[in-house]
Amino acid sequence: MGVESVIASFPDRWDLRTRVQERDGGLLSLQPGRPVELSGPAGFGLTRLGYRMLVETSRSAPVAILDVRGWASPAAAWEAGVERLVVVRCPDPRMWSRVLAALVDGVPAVYAEVPSGIRDQDLRRLAGLVRSRQTRLALRPVEGDLPAGVGYLRLRARAVRWEGTDGGHGRLTARRLVLEASGKGAAGMSRQIEVDDAGTHDLRVVSELAVGPAGRALG
Repeated sequence: MGVESVIASFPDRWDLRTRVQERDGGLLSLQPGRPVELSGPAGFGLTRLGYRMLVETSRSAPVAILDVRGWASPAAAWEAGVERLVVVRCPDPRMWSRVLAALVDGVPAVYAEVPSGIRDQDLRRLAGLVRSRQTRLALRPVEGDLPAGVGYLRLRARAVRWEGTDGGHGRLTARRLVLEASGKGAAGMSRQIEVDDAGTHDLRVVSELAVGPAGRALG
């Protein structure tokens, strides 16, 4: 099982600047040399959030997605606002660390899925490489959480609320993702934020809200 890459560029797009309508304290932005972990169940919108974190850098240079499951879509990244993109598909965990190291060394921003079975020491070594290269990196573990010391900031999906489907029927109008932020990037504290996704290119962040039980989808 090898590595496959797809290059996408959208030079004639309209201005898709992401707007944050309320202060998020930089929690939804990728910072150079400070890896962000996006953890939580599938279907909560974390992939779309990860794509959006690449938007700003993609305006000036190509960014990369490291796809483990074969789900990454250049069209979905474009809809999120990404302008210059390389998709690298690497389903082989034995090659994953080397592929990510190469991307970190040559691309200014990366969204990477993390397969099961990657050794803790390899993840910590990659985090050190990110710091030395000042790369912007979002890590999305396929299962569970990353070991301590890898992510500067952890954003864990706690709940998702779908709006527009009252009574079990209707038209979906928005998805609200409830996140718990923790780690050094959250000043060593645990903080809760909500991110509204109405299918547009805007982000609406509402901070300090209550969170339901982990993994619960709220209709």
